[in-house]
Amino acid sequence: MKKIFIALSVITSLLLASPAFAYTVNSGDTMTGIARSHNLSLQELAKYNPQIKNLDFIYVGQTVNTGQQEINTLGQAVHTASKPEITVGYSENELDLLARLVRAEAESEPYHGKVAVACVVLNRVASPSFPDSIKEVIYQKGQFQPVQNGAINQPADDDSIKAVHEAMNEKRSVAAGSLFFYNPATASNRWLDSRATTVVIGRHVFKK
Repeated sequence: MKKIFIALSVITSLLLASPAFAYTVNSGDTMTGIARSHNLSLQELAKYNPQIKNLDFIYVGQTVNTGQQEINTLGQAVHTASKPEITVGYSENELDLLARLVRAEAESEPYHGKVAVACVVLNRVASPSFPDSIKEVIYQKGQFQPVQNGAINQPADDDSIKAVHEAMNEKRSVAAGSLFFYNPATASNRWLDSRATTVVIGRHVFKK
């Protein structure tokens, strides 16, 4: 029994001595800066994060893996890659596109309104009535004014990037299943007036 207890103690100590290292992206961070602050080359950091396809695009709140410490049979610390956090089904380019749409549509809206706009796009991707990808939904003809006036080509701000991240995770239900949104005070087409309202956030009314 004592031998079993000792063995369990050793295993527990090894597990406690092997923490995974994950860095949460803050405003102004770059992959180069994160690599430098963790004594890694950019190439090493990229290897630890295969889910990040574009090293020039990381968003606030994103987890960047910086490797983990493991103990070998000699009791020495070994630097190895940790398991990456992967957002299934969406590329970095699509997330950037969605963040740019959020900024263009809701830059002056409350933060929850930004999250809700992102949720509308994601709801459309999941709906059989709309295209099957973020890019196709956003560029579907006649759907989003920023596509028509070119505002979508402006870079996303930090709040919009964060809103997209939260819309895909803990705040996925903010828009309550909405497939549309509009500002009744400025809309020239009133066809959405007849659809069921799900939620009103700021100047936007969200509809099913």
